[in-house]
Amino acid sequence: MTDISARTRANQQSPTARIALRWGLYAILFIFALYYLMPLFVMLTTSLKSLEEIRTGSLVALPRSVTFEAWATAWSGACTGIKCEGLQPYFWNSVLLAVPAVLISTLIGAMNGYVIAQWRFKGANLIFSLMLFGCFIPFQVVLLPMARTLGFLNIAGTIPGLIFVHVIYGIGFTTLFFRNYYVTIPSDLVKAAKIDGAGFFRIFWSIFLPLSLPIVVVTVIWQFTQIWNDFLFGVSFSQAGTQPITVALNNIVNSTTGVKEYNVDMAAAIIAALPTLFVYVVAGKYFIRGLTAGSVKG
Repeated sequence: MTDISARTRANQQSPTARIALRWGLYAILFIFALYYLMPLFVMLTTSLKSLEEIRTGSLVALPRSVTFEAWATAWSGACTGIKCEGLQPYFWNSVLLAVPAVLISTLIGAMNGYVIAQWRFKGANLIFSLMLFGCFIPFQVVLLPMARTLGFLNIAGTIPGLIFVHVIYGIGFTTLFFRNYYVTIPSDLVKAAKIDGAGFFRIFWSIFLPLSLPIVVVTVIWQFTQIWNDFLFGVSFSQAGTQPITVALNNIVNSTTGVKEYNVDMAAAIIAALPTLFVYVVAGKYFIRGLTAGSVKG
């Protein structure tokens, strides 16, 4: 009776009250959006200003004269007044690092999740628990053993070495994603495929992968974001010529030689963030669909 009375009172609200409530919610959402987007607005406007305008103008004011010199400087490294190196080579280092690491860790995670979820064997739950535990190990704990491993494999300070690090550290997360998704797929599909003579890999490639698009999108976005934005592994396991973009961005921003070029710093930060921003803008809705698909099936 209480629920019925509440719904009755809600239905009896005047149209004016409902409109006022709706616009009040819109106003609150707009304030929160403005609050979170203001730093990005300041970064963008600052990157389009000259140093003289930054010194004399307002922080939140639009640029009086738009210039892309700071963007060219951040990308190519043709700094004014000081010697510095741009983001271009480090950007491509991150591309060469992130793309293979994402693909390899996603494929391994899909196969691990498929085995743990559908091919029951003794100790499967224990193995999954240990891999899940690996997701919560802090980065700092694995620095020394990982450095020794890279040295033993003779890939320390190289792009393949960084790919190896991110694949190993990402397997726990990708296995978790795919296992939780595959466990919701009816086991009758596997049994029917086995009766028809399909083996391990045939079932995986012909049945499970075609059903995996939502969770593949989730995993790719997660892994790409983690790998592209990583700084600790990049600064610990790279050397000159193999450093990712986050390390180069840190070097540019923390440069204290000569005049501090805030417009170059802001442009460099935006360039470093553009790939992940692009991924979320293009595939963000698929990311949400993938998460909800797994949760609904579960």
